[in-house]
Amino acid sequence: MLFIPCSFATVTAGFSPGGTALNLILQFAGSARQSMDVAAYNFTSQPVAQALSASVVRGVAVRLVADEKKSRDRWSLVSALACAGVQVRVNGMYNIMHNKFIVADGNAVETGSFNYTSSAEKRNAENALVIMDEPETARQYQTEFNRLWNESSPVTCSETEIN
Repeated sequence: MLFIPCSFATVTAGFSPGGTALNLILQFAGSARQSMDVAAYNFTSQPVAQALSASVVRGVAVRLVADEKKSRDRWSLVSALACAGVQVRVNGMYNIMHNKFIVADGNAVETGSFNYTSSAEKRNAENALVIMDEPETARQYQTEFNRLWNESSPVTCSETEIN
């Protein structure tokens, strides 16, 4: 693989505990204008769920692919996100689908160890990295997201999930 540095890209890091990782992710989610594709192992973070739901309200097309087994956990917000208008699929093809990344508008990526969970925010030592205006990196992550999405099963909102 040939690496050609781009002088226009920006990279920003955040860490937890302490809030900078979560704040970076929330700012990133709020910056999406057209699309946001999220790959998540575990999803229990109310603030991140609210940011994705707000993006849907703003007219952003939001898709989430999550680990199938973790999506059945008691505190998982995967079904709630489907009810909030996020297109959701679960992936059970692997022992764990351990990705944690977001591709926004086809030209920016958030990635790192930070699961979209309360524990990642408050109890774990985690990191998040945002790479802006680097289309080749975004293309690679988008290709991986699309591959995961295509092999995953849809989750729909049911009446029991709304209540």
